Amino acid sequence: LAPGKFNEAAFRSLDEVPAQAISMSIRQIMKSAAILCTVPDLRKAESVRLAVEGPVTNRLPASILQEHAQCEFYMDAPAASLLKKQT
Repeated sequence: LAPGKFNEAAFRSLDEVPAQAISMSIRQIMKSAAILCTVPDLRKAESVRLAVEGPVTNRLPASILQEHAQCEFYMDAPAASLLKKQT
């Protein structure tokens, strides 16, 4: 059960939340040759700012993506709205 995703409105009801999911460790993700990270929505703007412009920290696991040589972020304008430099 993924109550966070329910609370974020990814699902309309708890009945729609998958009973199982695939999970990968940060270490395994970082072994990928390339990473494409898609981020929609204003709700993610602060997390994007911290992950992309903040320090690499275990308190924000996505921040490790700063150290991957082939990681690209794709986001809509609301998700990118708090970034200092928008390209």
